Amino acid sequence: MSSRKRTTALAALGVASVLGVSACGGGGTTGGTTSGTNPAGGAAKGGTIYWLTKRPAEHMDPQRTYIGRDIFNQQRLVYRGLLQFPAGKSGADSIVPMADVATDTGKSEDGGKKWTFTIKDGVKWEDGKPTTCEDFKYGFSRNFATDVLTGGPSIYPLNYLPSVAKAYKGPYLKTGQDVYDKAVTCNGNVLTFNFEKPWADFPMAIAGLNFAAPFRQDKDQGDKNNFVIFSNGPYKAEGGKWTKGTGATFVRNPQYDPKTDGNRQANPDKFVFTEGLTNEIITQRLIADGGNDKYAVTDRAIPPAFYNQITGAVEKRATNVPSPYTFYILPNFNKMKDPKVRQALAMSTDRAGYINALGGAKAATLAKSIVAPDLPGYKENPAFSSMPPAGDPAAAKKLLQEAGVPMPYPITYTYQGGTPTSDNAAAALKAGWDKAGFSVKLAPLTDTYYDVIQNPSNNSFDVTEGGWGADYPSIFTVLPALFDSRINLTGKSNGQDYGNYKNPEAEKLMDEAAAAPNQDAANAKWQELDAFLGKDVAYIPNYIQNFYFLHGSGVGNYNQNPATSQFPDLGVISVNKS
Repeated sequence: MSSRKRTTALAALGVASVLGVSACGGGGTTGGTTSGTNPAGGAAKGGTIYWLTKRPAEHMDPQRTYIGRDIFNQQRLVYRGLLQFPAGKSGADSIVPMADVATDTGKSEDGGKKWTFTIKDGVKWEDGKPTTCEDFKYGFSRNFATDVLTGGPSIYPLNYLPSVAKAYKGPYLKTGQDVYDKAVTCNGNVLTFNFEKPWADFPMAIAGLNFAAPFRQDKDQGDKNNFVIFSNGPYKAEGGKWTKGTGATFVRNPQYDPKTDGNRQANPDKFVFTEGLTNEIITQRLIADGGNDKYAVTDRAIPPAFYNQITGAVEKRATNVPSPYTFYILPNFNKMKDPKVRQALAMSTDRAGYINALGGAKAATLAKSIVAPDLPGYKENPAFSSMPPAGDPAAAKKLLQEAGVPMPYPITYTYQGGTPTSDNAAAALKAGWDKAGFSVKLAPLTDTYYDVIQNPSNNSFDVTEGGWGADYPSIFTVLPALFDSRINLTGKSNGQDYGNYKNPEAEKLMDEAAAAPNQDAANAKWQELDAFLGKDVAYIPNYIQNFYFLHGSGVGNYNQNPATSQFPDLGVISVNKS
Protein backbone atom coordinates (compact mmCIF):
# COMPACT_ATOMS: atom_id res chain seq x y z
CA MET A 1 0.00 0.00 0.00
CA SER A 2 1.71 2.56 0.00
CA SER A 3 1.47 6.53 0.15
CA ARG A 4 0.80 9.76 -1.40
CA LYS A 5 -1.67 12.25 -2.56
CA ARG A 6 -1.12 14.25 -5.72
CA THR A 7 -3.03 16.97 -7.54
CA THR A 8 -4.14 17.13 -11.14
CA ALA A 9 -2.54 20.56 -11.46
CA LEU A 10 0.77 18.76 -11.76
CA ALA A 11 -0.31 17.22 -15.05
CA ALA A 12 1.48 20.13 -16.67
CA LEU A 13 4.65 18.10 -16.25
CA GLY A 14 3.70 16.77 -19.66
CA VAL A 15 4.01 13.54 -21.57
CA ALA A 16 7.46 12.76 -20.22
CA SER A 17 5.88 12.41 -16.80
CA VAL A 18 4.05 9.35 -18.06
CA LEU A 19 7.34 7.53 -17.66
CA GLY A 20 7.89 7.74 -13.95
CA VAL A 21 6.05 6.81 -10.76
CA SER A 22 4.20 4.71 -8.16
CA ALA A 23 3.70 3.69 -4.77
CA CYS A 24 1.99 4.70 -1.82
CA GLY A 25 -0.64 7.38 -2.24
CA GLY A 26 -2.92 9.26 -4.64
CA GLY A 27 -6.54 10.18 -5.19
CA GLY A 28 -8.91 12.43 -3.29
CA THR A 29 -9.03 16.17 -2.81
CA THR A 30 -5.99 18.35 -2.39
CA GLY A 31 -6.82 20.50 0.60
CA GLY A 32 -4.99 20.25 3.92
CA THR A 33 -6.62 20.25 7.35
CA THR A 34 -5.11 22.29 10.16
CA SER A 35 -6.12 22.68 13.81
CA GLY A 36 -4.51 23.71 17.08
CA THR A 37 -4.05 27.08 18.74
CA ASN A 38 -0.56 27.82 17.44
CA PRO A 39 -0.44 29.17 13.89
CA ALA A 40 2.06 27.46 11.58
CA GLY A 41 5.42 29.19 11.83
CA GLY A 42 4.74 30.52 15.33
CA ALA A 43 4.67 27.29 17.26
CA ALA A 44 6.06 26.76 20.70
CA LYS A 45 9.23 24.71 21.09
CA GLY A 46 9.54 21.80 23.50
CA GLY A 47 7.37 19.07 24.92
CA THR A 48 6.61 15.57 23.68
CA ILE A 49 4.27 14.36 20.95
CA TYR A 50 2.92 10.81 21.24
CA TRP A 51 1.98 8.78 18.15
CA LEU A 52 -0.44 5.94 18.94
CA THR A 53 -0.97 3.16 16.43
CA LYS A 54 -1.86 -0.46 15.98
CA ARG A 55 -0.04 -1.25 12.78
CA PRO A 56 3.65 -2.08 13.24
CA ALA A 57 6.22 -0.59 10.92
CA GLU A 58 7.51 -3.24 8.51
CA HIS A 59 10.70 -1.38 7.57
CA MET A 60 12.76 1.50 8.92
CA ASP A 61 15.48 1.05 6.30
CA PRO A 62 14.87 4.01 3.94
CA GLN A 63 15.39 2.04 0.73
CA ARG A 64 12.88 -0.60 1.91
CA THR A 65 10.13 1.63 3.28
CA TYR A 66 7.06 1.76 1.05
CA ILE A 67 4.20 2.63 3.38
CA GLY A 68 3.21 6.28 3.24
CA ARG A 69 2.86 6.85 6.97
CA ASP A 70 6.38 5.60 7.61
CA ILE A 71 7.94 7.38 4.62
CA PHE A 72 6.66 10.77 5.76
CA ASN A 73 7.53 10.29 9.41
CA GLN A 74 11.04 9.19 8.47
CA GLN A 75 11.50 12.21 6.20
CA ARG A 76 10.29 14.72 8.76
CA LEU A 77 12.27 13.24 11.66
CA VAL A 78 15.40 11.27 10.73
CA TYR A 79 16.17 10.93 7.02
CA ARG A 80 17.09 13.96 4.97
CA GLY A 81 17.29 13.44 1.21
CA LEU A 82 18.21 15.51 -1.81
CA LEU A 83 14.78 17.16 -1.92
CA GLN A 84 11.72 17.41 0.30
CA PHE A 85 8.13 18.61 0.21
CA PRO A 86 7.12 21.77 2.11
CA ALA A 87 5.88 21.21 5.64
CA GLY A 88 2.49 22.50 6.76
CA LYS A 89 1.26 23.67 3.37
CA SER A 90 -2.02 22.70 1.69
CA GLY A 91 -3.20 21.86 -1.80
CA ALA A 92 -0.84 22.00 -4.77
CA ASP A 93 1.64 24.16 -2.79
CA SER A 94 2.40 21.21 -0.53
CA ILE A 95 3.81 19.02 -3.30
CA VAL A 96 6.24 21.31 -5.08
CA PRO A 97 9.72 19.84 -4.41
CA MET A 98 12.21 22.04 -2.57
CA ALA A 99 15.86 21.59 -1.74
CA ASP A 100 16.90 19.59 1.32
CA VAL A 101 20.48 18.26 1.31
CA ALA A 102 20.86 19.41 -2.30
CA THR A 103 21.47 23.08 -2.97
CA ASP A 104 18.58 23.28 -5.43
CA THR A 105 16.01 21.04 -7.11
CA GLY A 106 18.43 19.70 -9.69
CA LYS A 107 19.56 20.34 -13.23
CA SER A 108 18.10 18.26 -16.05
CA GLU A 109 19.79 17.55 -19.39
CA ASP A 110 19.34 15.26 -22.38
CA GLY A 111 15.55 15.44 -22.26
CA GLY A 112 15.38 14.32 -18.64
CA LYS A 113 17.86 11.44 -18.89
CA LYS A 114 20.57 13.24 -16.95
CA TRP A 115 20.06 14.84 -13.54
CA THR A 116 22.70 16.68 -11.52
CA PHE A 117 22.59 17.81 -7.89
CA THR A 118 25.10 19.61 -5.70
CA ILE A 119 25.32 18.45 -2.08
CA LYS A 120 25.26 21.10 0.66
CA ASP A 121 27.97 21.50 3.23
CA GLY A 122 27.05 21.28 6.89
CA VAL A 123 24.53 18.40 6.85
CA LYS A 124 25.83 15.80 9.31
CA TRP A 125 25.01 12.31 10.42
CA GLU A 126 24.24 11.80 14.10
CA ASP A 127 27.90 10.86 14.76
CA GLY A 128 29.09 14.20 13.36
CA LYS A 129 30.40 12.97 10.02
CA PRO A 130 29.19 14.89 6.93
CA THR A 131 26.48 13.60 4.59
CA THR A 132 28.38 13.27 1.31
CA CYS A 133 27.79 12.68 -2.37
CA GLU A 134 29.16 9.16 -1.91
CA ASP A 135 26.50 8.48 0.73
CA PHE A 136 23.81 9.30 -1.82
CA LYS A 137 25.47 7.19 -4.50
CA TYR A 138 25.73 4.25 -2.11
CA GLY A 139 22.17 4.60 -0.87
CA PHE A 140 20.86 4.53 -4.44
CA SER A 141 22.94 1.42 -5.21
CA ARG A 142 21.06 -0.55 -2.54
CA ASN A 143 17.92 -0.55 -4.72
CA PHE A 144 19.58 -3.08 -7.03
CA ALA A 145 20.13 -5.65 -4.28
CA THR A 146 16.61 -7.03 -4.70
CA ASP A 147 17.49 -10.46 -3.29
CA VAL A 148 18.77 -8.91 -0.06
CA LEU A 149 16.57 -5.84 0.44
CA THR A 150 12.90 -6.50 -0.30
CA GLY A 151 9.82 -4.37 0.09
CA GLY A 152 10.85 -0.95 -1.21
CA PRO A 153 10.19 1.11 -4.36
CA SER A 154 13.21 -0.26 -6.24
CA ILE A 155 10.99 -0.70 -9.30
CA TYR A 156 11.76 2.90 -10.25
CA PRO A 157 15.56 2.77 -10.35
CA LEU A 158 15.30 -0.62 -12.06
CA ASN A 159 12.86 0.75 -14.63
CA TYR A 160 15.00 3.75 -15.55
CA LEU A 161 18.30 1.85 -15.51
CA PRO A 162 17.33 -1.51 -17.04
CA SER A 163 20.83 -2.29 -18.34
CA VAL A 164 22.31 -1.57 -14.94
CA ALA A 165 19.65 -3.72 -13.30
CA LYS A 166 20.58 -6.61 -15.56
CA ALA A 167 24.33 -6.38 -14.85
CA TYR A 168 24.42 -5.06 -11.28
CA LYS A 169 23.02 -6.82 -8.23
CA GLY A 170 23.79 -4.21 -5.62
CA PRO A 171 26.70 -3.29 -3.36
CA TYR A 172 26.92 -6.61 -1.51
CA LEU A 173 27.87 -8.84 -4.44
CA LYS A 174 29.51 -6.00 -6.41
CA THR A 175 28.87 -7.85 -9.66
CA GLY A 176 28.64 -5.21 -12.38
CA GLN A 177 29.90 -2.45 -10.09
CA ASP A 178 31.65 -0.76 -13.03
CA VAL A 179 28.32 -0.54 -14.88
CA TYR A 180 26.66 1.15 -11.90
CA ASP A 181 29.62 3.51 -11.43
CA LYS A 182 29.05 4.91 -14.91
CA ALA A 183 25.34 5.44 -14.31
CA VAL A 184 25.64 7.23 -10.95
CA THR A 185 28.71 9.38 -10.41
CA CYS A 186 30.25 11.69 -7.83
CA ASN A 187 32.62 14.50 -8.71
CA GLY A 188 33.40 16.12 -5.40
CA ASN A 189 30.01 17.20 -4.05
CA VAL A 190 28.28 16.93 -7.46
CA LEU A 191 26.00 13.91 -7.85
CA THR A 192 24.91 12.87 -11.35
CA PHE A 193 22.34 10.30 -12.45
CA ASN A 194 22.61 9.09 -16.06
CA PHE A 195 19.30 7.33 -16.78
CA GLU A 196 18.54 5.28 -19.87
CA LYS A 197 15.07 6.82 -20.22
CA PRO A 198 13.78 10.36 -19.67
CA TRP A 199 12.65 10.84 -16.07
CA ALA A 200 10.94 14.22 -16.04
CA ASP A 201 9.38 13.55 -12.64
CA PHE A 202 12.59 12.57 -10.89
CA PRO A 203 12.45 15.51 -8.42
CA MET A 204 8.92 14.47 -7.43
CA ALA A 205 10.04 10.88 -6.98
CA ILE A 206 12.96 11.65 -4.69
CA ALA A 207 10.98 14.17 -2.64
CA GLY A 208 8.15 11.71 -2.16
CA LEU A 209 10.01 8.42 -1.64
CA ASN A 210 13.18 7.32 0.12
CA PHE A 211 14.81 5.14 -2.55
CA ALA A 212 17.37 7.92 -3.22
CA ALA A 213 18.06 8.63 0.46
CA PRO A 214 21.71 8.65 1.51
CA PHE A 215 23.14 5.65 3.35
CA ARG A 216 26.54 5.34 4.98
CA GLN A 217 28.38 2.30 3.60
CA ASP A 218 30.15 1.63 6.89
CA LYS A 219 26.74 1.38 8.60
CA ASP A 220 25.23 -1.09 6.12
CA GLN A 221 24.53 -4.62 7.32
CA GLY A 222 22.06 -5.51 4.57
CA ASP A 223 18.88 -7.13 5.84
CA LYS A 224 20.02 -6.62 9.45
CA ASN A 225 19.49 -2.87 8.98
CA ASN A 226 15.72 -3.26 8.68
CA PHE A 227 14.97 -1.55 12.00
CA VAL A 228 18.25 0.28 12.53
CA ILE A 229 17.93 4.09 12.33
CA PHE A 230 21.01 6.20 11.64
CA SER A 231 19.90 9.80 11.36
CA ASN A 232 21.00 12.90 9.49
CA GLY A 233 17.74 14.67 10.40
CA PRO A 234 16.53 16.79 13.33
CA TYR A 235 15.90 13.76 15.58
CA LYS A 236 17.59 10.46 16.31
CA ALA A 237 16.25 7.22 17.73
CA GLU A 238 17.08 6.38 21.33
CA GLY A 239 19.12 3.20 21.14
CA GLY A 240 19.51 3.65 17.40
CA LYS A 241 16.65 1.40 16.41
CA TRP A 242 12.95 0.77 16.14
CA THR A 243 11.60 -2.17 18.14
CA LYS A 244 9.03 -4.12 16.17
CA GLY A 245 5.71 -4.29 17.98
CA THR A 246 6.75 -1.61 20.46
CA GLY A 247 7.93 1.45 18.57
CA ALA A 248 10.65 3.97 19.34
CA THR A 249 11.44 7.26 21.03
CA PHE A 250 13.05 10.06 19.03
CA VAL A 251 15.04 12.82 20.70
CA ARG A 252 16.84 15.84 19.26
CA ASN A 253 19.91 15.14 17.13
CA PRO A 254 22.59 17.61 18.31
CA GLN A 255 24.35 17.35 14.92
CA TYR A 256 21.32 18.77 13.09
CA ASP A 257 21.72 22.36 11.90
CA PRO A 258 18.36 23.98 11.06
CA LYS A 259 20.20 26.59 8.96
CA THR A 260 20.78 23.85 6.37
CA ASP A 261 17.08 23.00 6.26
CA GLY A 262 14.59 25.87 6.31
CA ASN A 263 11.51 23.64 6.20
CA ARG A 264 11.14 21.29 9.15
CA GLN A 265 10.22 23.26 12.27
CA ALA A 266 11.32 20.47 14.66
CA ASN A 267 9.19 21.92 17.45
CA PRO A 268 8.84 19.13 20.05
CA ASP A 269 11.83 17.92 22.04
CA LYS A 270 10.70 14.34 21.72
CA PHE A 271 8.43 12.00 19.76
CA VAL A 272 7.24 8.73 21.30
CA PHE A 273 5.77 6.10 18.96
CA THR A 274 3.75 3.26 20.45
CA GLU A 275 2.66 0.28 18.36
CA GLY A 276 0.26 -2.54 19.12
CA LEU A 277 -2.72 -0.58 20.47
CA THR A 278 -6.15 -1.40 19.09
CA ASN A 279 -8.12 1.28 17.25
CA GLU A 280 -10.71 1.09 20.01
CA ILE A 281 -8.21 1.73 22.81
CA ILE A 282 -6.62 4.58 20.86
CA THR A 283 -10.00 6.23 20.29
CA GLN A 284 -11.06 5.78 23.92
CA ARG A 285 -7.85 7.39 25.11
CA LEU A 286 -8.09 10.31 22.70
CA ILE A 287 -11.72 10.95 23.59
CA ALA A 288 -10.82 10.92 27.32
CA ASP A 289 -7.93 13.32 26.59
CA GLY A 290 -6.11 12.64 29.84
CA GLY A 291 -2.43 12.83 30.82
CA ASN A 292 0.00 12.39 27.95
CA ASP A 293 -2.88 11.58 25.61
CA LYS A 294 -3.56 15.31 25.42
CA TYR A 295 -0.44 15.42 23.24
CA ALA A 296 -1.21 12.37 21.14
CA VAL A 297 -1.96 11.84 17.45
CA THR A 298 -2.74 8.72 15.45
CA ASP A 299 -2.96 7.24 11.98
CA ARG A 300 -5.86 4.99 12.98
CA ALA A 301 -9.42 5.82 11.97
CA ILE A 302 -12.16 6.27 14.53
CA PRO A 303 -14.13 2.97 14.67
CA PRO A 304 -17.84 3.25 13.77
CA ALA A 305 -18.89 2.22 17.28
CA PHE A 306 -17.48 5.54 18.57
CA TYR A 307 -19.11 7.87 16.05
CA ASN A 308 -21.84 8.87 18.51
CA GLN A 309 -19.17 10.05 20.96
CA ILE A 310 -17.55 12.46 18.51
CA THR A 311 -19.55 15.50 19.59
CA GLY A 312 -18.99 18.87 21.23
CA ALA A 313 -15.40 19.58 22.25
CA VAL A 314 -14.31 16.14 21.04
CA GLU A 315 -15.64 16.82 17.57
CA LYS A 316 -13.46 19.93 17.36
CA ARG A 317 -10.44 17.63 17.64
CA ALA A 318 -11.63 15.33 14.84
CA THR A 319 -10.78 15.61 11.14
CA ASN A 320 -12.32 13.77 8.20
CA VAL A 321 -10.55 14.07 4.84
CA PRO A 322 -10.36 11.87 1.74
CA SER A 323 -7.24 9.76 1.84
CA PRO A 324 -5.02 8.96 -1.14
CA TYR A 325 -5.78 5.26 -0.95
CA THR A 326 -7.90 2.98 -3.07
CA PHE A 327 -8.37 -0.50 -1.60
CA TYR A 328 -8.96 -3.54 -3.74
CA ILE A 329 -9.36 -7.33 -3.72
CA LEU A 330 -6.82 -9.56 -5.48
CA PRO A 331 -7.15 -13.14 -6.71
CA ASN A 332 -3.93 -15.12 -6.29
CA PHE A 333 -3.08 -16.06 -9.87
CA ASN A 334 -0.85 -18.87 -8.64
CA LYS A 335 -4.04 -20.60 -7.51
CA MET A 336 -7.18 -19.01 -8.98
CA LYS A 337 -6.38 -19.58 -12.65
CA ASP A 338 -9.89 -20.13 -14.07
CA PRO A 339 -11.24 -16.77 -15.36
CA LYS A 340 -14.84 -17.87 -14.73
CA VAL A 341 -14.02 -18.44 -11.07
CA ARG A 342 -12.43 -15.00 -10.82
CA GLN A 343 -15.46 -13.45 -12.53
CA ALA A 344 -17.72 -15.20 -10.04
CA LEU A 345 -15.61 -13.85 -7.20
CA ALA A 346 -15.96 -10.30 -8.53
CA MET A 347 -19.68 -10.60 -9.19
CA SER A 348 -20.38 -11.77 -5.64
CA THR A 349 -18.18 -9.22 -3.84
CA ASP A 350 -20.37 -7.24 -1.45
CA ARG A 351 -18.56 -3.91 -1.52
CA ALA A 352 -21.52 -2.07 -0.02
CA GLY A 353 -21.52 -4.41 2.96
CA TYR A 354 -17.80 -3.93 3.36
CA ILE A 355 -18.13 -0.11 3.38
CA ASN A 356 -21.02 -0.29 5.86
CA ALA A 357 -18.84 -2.41 8.15
CA LEU A 358 -16.11 0.23 7.94
CA GLY A 359 -18.57 2.89 9.07
CA GLY A 360 -20.38 4.03 5.95
CA ALA A 361 -19.84 7.38 4.25
CA LYS A 362 -17.62 8.76 7.02
CA ALA A 363 -15.19 5.92 6.46
CA ALA A 364 -15.15 5.22 2.73
CA THR A 365 -16.71 5.63 -0.71
CA LEU A 366 -17.21 3.02 -3.42
CA ALA A 367 -14.36 2.56 -5.92
CA LYS A 368 -15.03 1.77 -9.58
CA SER A 369 -11.41 1.36 -10.62
CA ILE A 370 -8.10 0.80 -8.91
CA VAL A 371 -7.19 4.22 -10.36
CA ALA A 372 -8.14 7.19 -8.18
CA PRO A 373 -10.84 9.47 -9.64
CA ASP A 374 -8.71 12.64 -9.53
CA LEU A 375 -5.92 11.26 -11.71
CA PRO A 376 -5.79 12.64 -15.27
CA GLY A 377 -7.29 10.12 -17.66
CA TYR A 378 -9.41 8.41 -15.01
CA LYS A 379 -12.34 6.42 -16.33
CA GLU A 380 -14.59 3.98 -14.54
CA ASN A 381 -13.51 0.45 -15.33
CA PRO A 382 -16.28 -0.99 -17.52
CA ALA A 383 -15.93 -4.38 -15.84
CA PHE A 384 -17.03 -2.87 -12.53
CA SER A 385 -18.88 0.39 -13.26
CA SER A 386 -22.29 -1.31 -13.54
CA MET A 387 -21.63 -4.10 -11.06
CA PRO A 388 -24.09 -3.93 -8.13
CA PRO A 389 -22.33 -2.52 -5.05
CA ALA A 390 -23.75 -5.40 -3.00
CA GLY A 391 -22.81 -7.96 -5.66
CA ASP A 392 -25.04 -10.46 -7.46
CA PRO A 393 -24.61 -13.90 -5.85
CA ALA A 394 -27.08 -15.54 -8.23
CA ALA A 395 -25.18 -14.39 -11.32
CA ALA A 396 -21.93 -15.39 -9.65
CA LYS A 397 -23.24 -18.89 -8.91
CA LYS A 398 -24.11 -19.31 -12.57
CA LEU A 399 -20.53 -18.41 -13.51
CA LEU A 400 -19.17 -20.98 -11.07
CA GLN A 401 -21.47 -23.60 -12.57
CA GLU A 402 -20.25 -22.68 -16.06
CA ALA A 403 -16.68 -23.13 -14.82
CA GLY A 404 -17.53 -26.72 -13.92
CA VAL A 405 -15.71 -26.60 -10.60
CA PRO A 406 -16.76 -28.53 -7.49
CA MET A 407 -19.16 -26.55 -5.32
CA PRO A 408 -18.96 -25.17 -2.75
CA TYR A 409 -15.63 -23.94 -4.10
CA PRO A 410 -13.12 -23.54 -1.23
CA ILE A 411 -11.10 -20.31 -0.98
CA THR A 412 -8.99 -18.70 1.75
CA TYR A 413 -9.15 -14.92 2.18
CA THR A 414 -6.11 -13.31 3.82
CA TYR A 415 -6.51 -9.73 5.03
CA GLN A 416 -5.25 -7.19 7.56
CA GLY A 417 -7.25 -8.25 10.60
CA GLY A 418 -7.28 -8.06 14.33
CA THR A 419 -9.87 -5.31 14.80
CA PRO A 420 -13.66 -5.66 15.03
CA THR A 421 -14.04 -3.31 12.05
CA SER A 422 -11.69 -5.23 9.74
CA ASP A 423 -13.10 -8.57 10.82
CA ASN A 424 -16.69 -7.40 10.28
CA ALA A 425 -15.76 -6.12 6.83
CA ALA A 426 -14.17 -9.47 5.96
CA ALA A 427 -17.29 -11.21 7.22
CA ALA A 428 -19.39 -9.15 4.79
CA LEU A 429 -17.25 -10.39 1.90
CA LYS A 430 -17.47 -13.96 3.14
CA ALA A 431 -21.27 -13.80 3.30
CA GLY A 432 -21.55 -12.65 -0.31
CA TRP A 433 -19.04 -15.16 -1.60
CA ASP A 434 -20.63 -18.03 0.35
CA LYS A 435 -24.04 -17.21 -1.17
CA ALA A 436 -22.50 -17.51 -4.63
CA GLY A 437 -21.20 -21.02 -4.04
CA PHE A 438 -17.79 -20.40 -2.52
CA SER A 439 -16.76 -21.83 0.83
CA VAL A 440 -14.69 -19.11 2.44
CA LYS A 441 -12.08 -19.47 5.15
CA LEU A 442 -11.05 -16.16 6.71
CA ALA A 443 -7.33 -15.91 7.52
CA PRO A 444 -6.57 -12.54 9.15
CA LEU A 445 -2.99 -11.37 9.66
CA THR A 446 -2.71 -9.41 12.88
CA ASP A 447 1.01 -8.60 12.79
CA THR A 448 2.83 -7.41 9.68
CA TYR A 449 0.98 -7.88 6.44
CA TYR A 450 2.69 -6.88 3.21
CA ASP A 451 5.88 -8.79 3.95
CA VAL A 452 3.73 -11.93 4.09
CA ILE A 453 1.70 -11.46 0.92
CA GLN A 454 4.81 -10.27 -0.95
CA ASN A 455 6.29 -13.75 -0.64
CA PRO A 456 5.62 -15.39 -4.05
CA SER A 457 6.03 -18.88 -2.59
CA ASN A 458 3.23 -18.25 -0.10
CA ASN A 459 0.24 -20.05 -1.60
CA SER A 460 -1.75 -20.20 1.63
CA PHE A 461 -4.32 -17.72 0.28
CA ASP A 462 -6.57 -17.63 -2.77
CA VAL A 463 -7.68 -14.04 -2.29
CA THR A 464 -6.08 -11.09 -0.52
CA GLU A 465 -6.43 -7.32 -0.30
CA GLY A 466 -4.23 -4.34 -1.10
CA GLY A 467 -4.28 -0.57 -0.88
CA TRP A 468 -2.61 1.88 -3.21
CA GLY A 469 -2.36 5.54 -4.04
CA ALA A 470 -0.53 7.31 -6.85
CA ASP A 471 2.66 9.27 -6.30
CA TYR A 472 2.21 11.46 -9.37
CA PRO A 473 -0.61 12.67 -11.62
CA SER A 474 -0.44 9.77 -14.04
CA ILE A 475 -2.07 6.37 -14.22
CA PHE A 476 1.46 5.05 -14.74
CA THR A 477 1.80 5.53 -11.00
CA VAL A 478 -0.74 2.80 -10.45
CA LEU A 479 -1.11 0.11 -13.12
CA PRO A 480 2.49 -0.83 -14.00
CA ALA A 481 3.53 -0.51 -10.36
CA LEU A 482 0.96 -3.11 -9.39
CA PHE A 483 0.68 -5.41 -12.41
CA ASP A 484 3.94 -5.34 -14.39
CA SER A 485 5.58 -8.66 -13.56
CA ARG A 486 8.84 -7.54 -15.18
CA ILE A 487 9.51 -5.00 -12.46
CA ASN A 488 7.80 -6.86 -9.61
CA LEU A 489 8.31 -10.61 -9.71
CA THR A 490 11.57 -12.07 -8.41
CA GLY A 491 12.42 -15.32 -6.68
CA LYS A 492 11.93 -13.83 -3.23
CA SER A 493 9.34 -11.12 -3.76
CA ASN A 494 6.37 -10.23 -5.92
CA GLY A 495 7.04 -6.55 -5.27
CA GLN A 496 3.69 -4.76 -5.28
CA ASP A 497 2.07 -7.46 -7.47
CA TYR A 498 0.52 -9.25 -4.49
CA GLY A 499 -1.71 -11.41 -6.69
CA ASN A 500 1.30 -12.68 -8.69
CA TYR A 501 -0.23 -11.39 -11.91
CA LYS A 502 1.72 -11.94 -15.12
CA ASN A 503 0.22 -11.30 -18.55
CA PRO A 504 2.27 -10.41 -21.67
CA GLU A 505 -0.73 -8.77 -23.32
CA ALA A 506 -1.18 -6.43 -20.37
CA GLU A 507 2.52 -5.62 -20.38
CA LYS A 508 2.39 -4.84 -24.09
CA LEU A 509 -0.32 -2.26 -23.37
CA MET A 510 1.86 -0.79 -20.62
CA ASP A 511 4.73 -0.34 -23.06
CA GLU A 512 2.43 1.25 -25.63
CA ALA A 513 1.11 3.70 -23.04
CA ALA A 514 4.62 4.62 -21.91
CA ALA A 515 5.66 5.24 -25.53
CA ALA A 516 2.58 7.31 -26.42
CA PRO A 517 3.34 10.62 -28.21
CA ASN A 518 1.24 12.77 -25.86
CA GLN A 519 -0.71 12.68 -22.62
CA ASP A 520 -4.11 12.12 -24.24
CA ALA A 521 -2.84 9.14 -26.22
CA ALA A 522 -1.18 7.74 -23.12
CA ASN A 523 -4.36 8.10 -21.06
CA ALA A 524 -6.35 6.29 -23.74
CA LYS A 525 -3.90 3.39 -23.52
CA TRP A 526 -4.03 3.37 -19.72
CA GLN A 527 -7.82 3.18 -19.94
CA GLU A 528 -7.53 0.28 -22.38
CA LEU A 529 -5.14 -1.45 -20.01
CA ASP A 530 -7.43 -0.90 -17.02
CA ALA A 531 -10.36 -2.35 -18.95
CA PHE A 532 -8.22 -5.37 -19.88
CA LEU A 533 -7.24 -5.91 -16.24
CA GLY A 534 -10.89 -5.64 -15.23
CA LYS A 535 -12.00 -8.19 -17.82
CA ASP A 536 -9.23 -10.54 -16.64
CA VAL A 537 -10.22 -9.82 -13.00
CA ALA A 538 -6.67 -8.96 -12.11
CA TYR A 539 -8.25 -6.95 -9.29
CA ILE A 540 -11.65 -6.02 -7.86
CA PRO A 541 -11.97 -2.34 -6.79
CA ASN A 542 -13.39 -2.03 -3.30
CA TYR A 543 -13.36 1.43 -1.69
CA ILE A 544 -11.59 4.78 -1.35
CA GLN A 545 -10.66 5.37 2.27
CA ASN A 546 -11.45 8.49 4.29
CA PHE A 547 -9.20 9.51 7.18
CA TYR A 548 -11.42 10.15 10.20
CA PHE A 549 -8.80 10.97 12.83
CA LEU A 550 -8.80 12.33 16.37
CA HIS A 551 -5.99 14.08 18.24
CA GLY A 552 -5.37 15.39 21.74
CA SER A 553 -6.32 18.87 22.94
CA GLY A 554 -2.69 19.77 23.66
CA VAL A 555 -1.51 19.24 20.10
CA GLY A 556 -0.65 22.42 18.22
CA ASN A 557 -0.10 22.98 14.51
CA TYR A 558 -2.00 19.80 13.71
CA ASN A 559 -1.89 19.62 9.93
CA GLN A 560 -2.90 17.01 7.37
CA ASN A 561 -1.88 17.71 3.80
CA PRO A 562 -1.06 16.06 0.45
CA ALA A 563 2.69 16.13 1.14
CA THR A 564 2.18 13.65 3.96
CA SER A 565 -0.65 11.72 2.29
CA GLN A 566 -3.05 13.35 4.77
CA PHE A 567 -1.29 11.83 7.79
CA PRO A 568 -0.33 14.26 10.59
CA ASP A 569 2.60 16.41 9.42
CA LEU A 570 5.36 16.06 12.02
CA GLY A 571 7.35 18.77 10.29
CA VAL A 572 5.20 21.50 11.87
CA ILE A 573 3.40 19.83 14.76
CA SER A 574 3.92 21.25 18.25
CA VAL A 575 2.86 20.99 21.88
CA ASN A 576 0.48 23.55 23.35
CA LYS A 577 1.85 24.12 26.84
CA SER A 578 -0.99 26.21 28.21
